[in-house]
Amino acid sequence: MVCQSEAAEWSVLPSIGVKGVYNDNLILTPLPHDATYGYWVSPAAEFAGKTERLEVSGRAAADFVSYYGGEQNNFINIHLPLTVRYKTEKDLLGFTGGFIRDNTLMSELLTTGLVLRFTQRNQWTANPSWTRSITEKLSVQSSFQLNDTTYENGLSLGLVDYQLLGGSGGLLYQLTEQDQIQLSGSYISFHTTNAPSPFRASFPGVNLSLTHAFTETLTGTAYGGPSFVSSTTQTAGDDIKAQSTVWLFGANLTKKFERATVQVSASRNIVPSGFGLLIQTDRAGLTISHDLTETLTASFDGSGYLASGITESASGGTFPESRYFSATPKIAWKFLEWWKLELSYTYRRREVDGFSDPAMSNGTMFMLTYYPPKLALSN
Repeated sequence: MVCQSEAAEWSVLPSIGVKGVYNDNLILTPLPHDATYGYWVSPAAEFAGKTERLEVSGRAAADFVSYYGGEQNNFINIHLPLTVRYKTEKDLLGFTGGFIRDNTLMSELLTTGLVLRFTQRNQWTANPSWTRSITEKLSVQSSFQLNDTTYENGLSLGLVDYQLLGGSGGLLYQLTEQDQIQLSGSYISFHTTNAPSPFRASFPGVNLSLTHAFTETLTGTAYGGPSFVSSTTQTAGDDIKAQSTVWLFGANLTKKFERATVQVSASRNIVPSGFGLLIQTDRAGLTISHDLTETLTASFDGSGYLASGITESASGGTFPESRYFSATPKIAWKFLEWWKLELSYTYRRREVDGFSDPAMSNGTMFMLTYYPPKLALSN
C-alpha cells in the first residue's frame, strides 16, 4: 500500500503604506466648501496557499485614516477578502467573499455612480459556486450570492441597511478554441432591513454571453439579456407596487502589448444602493497601463456613469438621474527592491437633475509602500 500526500506551497506577503491626500471638494457638493487633506496608514498582508487540488488566497488589511479641513473625520477601514478554489477531475468548487468595512462615500460611488453621505459601511459577502464538466466542451455552472450591508448612523443620514440574496445557473460551451458561449438564468431578491417604510424587490433575468479571442493578445466579451423587476414598498396607508423590464448588457475589449495593456468596457447593471432603492447604472470605462521601464509604470483610469432609479421610494418618487465622470492618471515607481512610490491626480465631475450647477473636484495622492521579503513555506 502506497500513501501519497499532496505538496503544498504557502506564502505571506506583508506590506505597510503611508498615503497623503488632498481634495478641494471631497464630498462633491455644489455648495460652498473648504478643501480637505489627510493621511492614511495602511498595513496589510496577502496570503496564498496551493496544492494540486486546492487554491486559497486572501488579504488582511486596514486603513487608519485622518481627514482635516473641510471634512474632519477619523475612521478605520478593514479589508478581509477570501478566495477558495477546489477542483477534481470534473468539478470546480469556488468561493469568494469576506468582510469589508469602508467609507461609503467612495466605495458606492465607484459601484453605482451615486454620491452617498460620508459614513462607514460594513459589508459581508459570500459567493459560493460550482462548475461541473459534462463533456470536454460543455459545463454546467451554478452560484449563490449573499450581501449583507449596514451603515453607521445610517437612518440619520438617509441611508438604510439592506440584504441581497440570489442565485444563478446555466451552461457554458466551448464552441472553438477562440469562442466560448454561456447561457444563464438568475434570480435576485433585495430588501431593506431597517427602513421606516420596508422595501422589497426581486429581479429574475436571462443572460447570454459570448467571449472571443481574436488573437493571443486581443480578447473581447459581450453579454446581454432582460431582467424583470418587481418591487413593493410598505407604507402606513398602502403598499406601492411596480413592475418593469430592464435590458442589461455589457462588453469589454482587452488588448495586450509587449509592455502595455488597454481595456475598454461598457455595461448596464442593476445595483443596490444605501438609499434603499435599486439603481440602474450605465458605465463606460477606459484603463491603460504601460511599463515605461522595469521599475516605472504609468497608468490611466477613466470612467463615466449614468445612474437612475429603477424602483420608487415610499413617497412614490423615483431617484433623480445623475451623471458622474472621473479621470485618474497615475505613475508608480519601484525605486528599491522593497520600496514603491505612487503619485496620482484625479478629476471628478458630478451632475444631478434638479441641481443647476455641477460639482467638480481635483484631488492628488502620493503613497509610499514598503514590502518586506515574502515569507514562503512548502512541504
